[in-house]
Amino acid sequence: MKYADLKDSWALVTGAADGIGLALADSFAAAGANIVLVDIRAAALQSATEQLAKHGVEIRAEMADVSDREAMIDLAERLASDSIVPRMLWINAGVGAAARLSDGKEKAIRWIYDVNLFGTIWTAQAFIPAMRELGMSAHIGVTASSATLVPVDGPFPLYAASKYATAAVGEGLMSELADTEIDVTILCPGLLNTGIWNSGRARPDRFGGARELDDSAGEYWHQAKTPDILTAPVKATVESGGGWCVVQTEPGTRGAFDRRNAARAAQWTDLSNNAE
Repeated sequence: MKYADLKDSWALVTGAADGIGLALADSFAAAGANIVLVDIRAAALQSATEQLAKHGVEIRAEMADVSDREAMIDLAERLASDSIVPRMLWINAGVGAAARLSDGKEKAIRWIYDVNLFGTIWTAQAFIPAMRELGMSAHIGVTASSATLVPVDGPFPLYAASKYATAAVGEGLMSELADTEIDVTILCPGLLNTGIWNSGRARPDRFGGARELDDSAGEYWHQAKTPDILTAPVKATVESGGGWCVVQTEPGTRGAFDRRNAARAAQWTDLSNNAE
């Protein structure tokens, strides 16, 4: 699928009000796609809509919680009733928290997994049926993380573990859609200057309610590269038929990736040819 194919088609992006989602939505709008912005934050959606107005395409802002399966199915049905079926679906919504796997609070763990893992599945289930019926090439993007490629360590093991699962869903979709005209890209970006460090500002009540952090808590992220650096490699991957799109933003990532895979290879035991 070429970006030129997006002209006058629809692109839908979840977690689109800022960060990676907004950067990708902007790149799709620049290619002439009409955009559905999906997010859980009304004010941020309004701001994103105003930013994309420069492209002169149709922008539709939709508040929806990707962790709510019925809400996503309802959104897909409402859009379809208006003849809106995305030719580009980018499943980007994701949240982070400093909770730990070994002793994190149940609500925090459920929140991370309900958004990062189940939100990816529910969004796919909501939109793939109609995308299959388009009768033309289409594309699904899944935003995972470079945390899926390196050992799970550092201060955010819960987030990293959830993103391993997100990437696995992307691979599963690749397999399931291999005989269709829908290609799949798994995006693995490194650290970027996004608001994911302050995800709790929009946490629903059923997961513990909103918690706004002071801006100083995001200093580590503020010094990182901006999400727009992803748009060129994403475009190249999409136009080559999808697959893994890994964008390194930190100097140690490749070395950690190589060491992790070398260690796995060294521990490989092959019993496939042994007779019982």
